[in-house]
Amino acid sequence: MKITKSDITLSNGLSLLRLLLAIPFWLLLNNFQDQESRTYLILIGVVVVFTDWADGYFARKFNQITELGKLIDPLADKVCAGILITKLYLIGEITPVLFFILIGRDVLIFIAGIFLTKYLGKILPSNFLGKVTVTFIALFIFMICFGFNKEGFAYLFIYYLIILLSFLSLIAYAIRAAEFIKKRKNGFI
Repeated sequence: MKITKSDITLSNGLSLLRLLLAIPFWLLLNNFQDQESRTYLILIGVVVVFTDWADGYFARKFNQITELGKLIDPLADKVCAGILITKLYLIGEITPVLFFILIGRDVLIFIAGIFLTKYLGKILPSNFLGKVTVTFIALFIFMICFGFNKEGFAYLFIYYLIILLSFLSLIAYAIRAAEFIKKRKNGFI
């Protein structure tokens, strides 16, 4: 993919910022038990969530939806989520079941996205259910950083909700992929 002048947009800059924030996430998680590190994690997390919603808003508002944006937005989501989920798993803050479901979902979507992009000749943008899933994953990570009781109702509710949303969003991605493949076969793409 060649980057052009039209790819230099506010929304793509926000996605790039979100991608780069994966580095301090990883480093701060090395000291997760330190309250100051957790405070910084929460602040960076707020920036990540804001940029995730803002990049799409600005892209639509200013009609700046680009192929680069369709690539970098979900990549930034998956890298940030993958870094956090992996590190939280390694330090014992999330269960193996949740780790494998979330990482497995993202790996499947990423690999399918590569094949779809090659087959269709274009990148499919993120969908709403995927954004909702990522938002609840972020909420869950905030709950961990704030030290929510892992046996409490709120924690368990969000825990099981993100498992459900992970499967539903994976199904939604599969249905959407099948629709685009059918359109391609019928000559509509």
